[in-house]
Amino acid sequence: MIPSEVNTKSSDKSLEAMRHFSEQYAKRTGTYFCSEPSVTAVVIEGLAKHKDELGAPLCPCRHYEDKEAEVSAAYWNCPCVPMRERKECHCMLFLTSESDFVGDTQEISLETIKEVRESMG
Repeated sequence: MIPSEVNTKSSDKSLEAMRHFSEQYAKRTGTYFCSEPSVTAVVIEGLAKHKDELGAPLCPCRHYEDKEAEVSAAYWNCPCVPMRERKECHCMLFLTSESDFVGDTQEISLETIKEVRESMG
């Protein structure tokens, strides 16, 4: 079995850390989560998984030839440079009021994230 297949889910510790970070960052930047909670849940799960596997919350919505090199470069570590500089979130985790997909919340429960994770298998 390949090591990456052993743990396909993030640890609860990293999941909670990324959930808390996401809520605080949204509030600090005046951005909101997607109107579809499953989008927010999947992105937070991906960030937590990368935090477990790579030691940093590398953007989960991009393809990388070398994830370790990308973590070292830090450009795509959440919040990524486009988000920090222009409030452009490729993952649709942090949305401005101009987005067609913006919701009205800056919070998501750990239970919601886990429910989405379980529903996806």
